[in-house]
Amino acid sequence: MRFLVQFITVWTLAAATAAAQGYPEKPVTMIAPFPAGGSVDLVARAVAQQMSDIWKQPVVVVNRPGAGGNIGAEAVTRAAPDGYTLLMGTTALASSPALYSRMTYDVTRDLAPVSLVVTMTNVLVVHPSLPARSVQELLALAKARPGTLNSASAGVGSSNHLALVLFNTMTGAGIAHIPYKGAAPAVADVMGGHVAMTFVPIAAAVPPVKAARLRALGVTGATRSATLPEVPTISEAGVPGYEATSWNALLAPGPTPRDLVLKVNSALVESLRAAKVKEILVNSGAEAAGNSPDELARFLRAEIMKWGKVVKAAGIKPE
Repeated sequence: MRFLVQFITVWTLAAATAAAQGYPEKPVTMIAPFPAGGSVDLVARAVAQQMSDIWKQPVVVVNRPGAGGNIGAEAVTRAAPDGYTLLMGTTALASSPALYSRMTYDVTRDLAPVSLVVTMTNVLVVHPSLPARSVQELLALAKARPGTLNSASAGVGSSNHLALVLFNTMTGAGIAHIPYKGAAPAVADVMGGHVAMTFVPIAAAVPPVKAARLRALGVTGATRSATLPEVPTISEAGVPGYEATSWNALLAPGPTPRDLVLKVNSALVESLRAAKVKEILVNSGAEAAGNSPDELARFLRAEIMKWGKVVKAAGIKPE
């Protein structure tokens, strides 16, 4: 029996190594767990195109929105661990374990880290009709009209939802949360005047802000954004110490062989160095990252701990 187990193990490793050497031999699917048109979709398509050029095989982005990114993530955990299905994960992966008591997958067990892709700063934007031209004026308005202001997000546990939670916690603003299935529909409803505001990734906010369809009040990072340099940080605009950033990371199904993970990592990191990819990311307010699978694994564990505490302290529940 021991000999049989050893034989199967050696055969499996050999097969995995052989698969990695020829990979990819057919199109690769990259699942973006939020709708087309949002920041996650933009980042996914930028790196997917470059990885297609590197591999000489199509990398096809498929949008699978819903449940704060969990529908798309779960689809990847159930896919064959052969490198042909990847996930463009988001900050929601860090908050979901604390948010959902009955998750069908374990982030650290059922997903194999490949690399951090980008880090992004959100920006607080309001509809132009809202009588608030600064963070201080927004807080004054929230105090004068308690319970009337609302903020859209890409879904419960998304980076822009967490940014709102932190804002409310630090200011006592009491702004209500309205979840959507992605940043794009959330921004669309704020532009339409149906929702007062949102904390949106700069990637999705820049065009409507520059077209004066949205008004930017503050960015959520520790420093101002090079994309919107005239917009102050929320910390300097009146909420000292406020900071909330988001990220995208590439992951594969949990059992994916290490050789395959490293091959995907190599192509992704190379794609992030390409001038045209850098230009797309910089213009959209995203900063290219790129690291090792082990570094991403450590980062994920730290993020799950950090945002888990925020979720539990605020008593956030799925809506």
